[in-house]
Amino acid sequence: MPKSHSKETEDLRIFQIIDANLDRAREGLRVIEDWARFGLGENDFVTKIKNFRQILGKNHLEVYKQSRNYIEDECKGLTHEEQSNRKTPEQIISSNAGRIQEALRVIEEYSRLHNNELSKIASEIRYEIYTIEIDLLSYSKCKKSEKILRENDLYVITDQKDNLLEIIEEILIAGVRIIQHRFKTGTDKDHLQEAIQIKNLCKKYNSLFIVNDRVDIALASNADGIHLGQDDLDLKTARKILGYSKIVGISANNAIDISNALKDGCDYIGIGPVFETTTKKNKKPLGIENIKTLTKDLNIPWFAIGGIKSNNISYLKRNGFKKVALVSQLMNSEDPKDDAIMILKELSHEN
Repeated sequence: MPKSHSKETEDLRIFQIIDANLDRAREGLRVIEDWARFGLGENDFVTKIKNFRQILGKNHLEVYKQSRNYIEDECKGLTHEEQSNRKTPEQIISSNAGRIQEALRVIEEYSRLHNNELSKIASEIRYEIYTIEIDLLSYSKCKKSEKILRENDLYVITDQKDNLLEIIEEILIAGVRIIQHRFKTGTDKDHLQEAIQIKNLCKKYNSLFIVNDRVDIALASNADGIHLGQDDLDLKTARKILGYSKIVGISANNAIDISNALKDGCDYIGIGPVFETTTKKNKKPLGIENIKTLTKDLNIPWFAIGGIKSNNISYLKRNGFKKVALVSQLMNSEDPKDDAIMILKELSHEN
């Protein structure tokens, strides 16, 4: 075979490889773009990903397309069993991000021989996709957590108990979907081990696990979020450490603290104490009317806390309080599951 003919044949095969992988990369980009658009409503991501598609489209030269049927693809239509195992948007995002990265790597390598500009473009987009994948997964996780916060009205805070894990599982079985864990006595090693156990329980029941105060343990246990008091680490620093996949809640009992929490981007607020409580003996109750004033313009989830029990929930609901946080009633209950079911029913009852 003449050398020139051999070179043309090699070129056509390379063009066919580039053509196939440009198609793969653009298809994968469209999959993650649509999730960013319709699943997350994140316009910045949509614009960026769409721009990548357009750049690759512009560089999908006619010579690549013309090579498409040069050699019959014997592997056309092959699938893998893992494709049917993608059951969540997050799995779809990860698999398609991987597909894009692989396709761009192939383009980068093969186009370097004929089209150095396309090789550089493929390399630059590939590195961008690594970051976009992580960001999309983080936003997806945060959206799920925000949805649980919006849709669930009972927020349970733990207390130190010998059978704490049993109590938590009972109330999770009852339908509680938000657990905040407060650490009492013990070492940090003990606290982390306990946090991981509670996190695993919450994950089993599709519930949020929020750590009180301890950002380090929240991070180490892969908690869904952190709850901070006014004397704890500031919200901006906590967000910098935890990232945007975690939710951050704030305790507040006056207009200035609420305003600051909103300005700094908190995801929910705990407001109280509503009534006198043994948990916060040194804090004066805010009272119903004061809390009404503080929350009248709030557009993020907020939970009333302090002295709330099953016998005053209907009173709170009549005054427009939809979400409550409980500590002692469920932690000290002889039947936490039944009590939790009763409270959830009371909260869901329309006055």
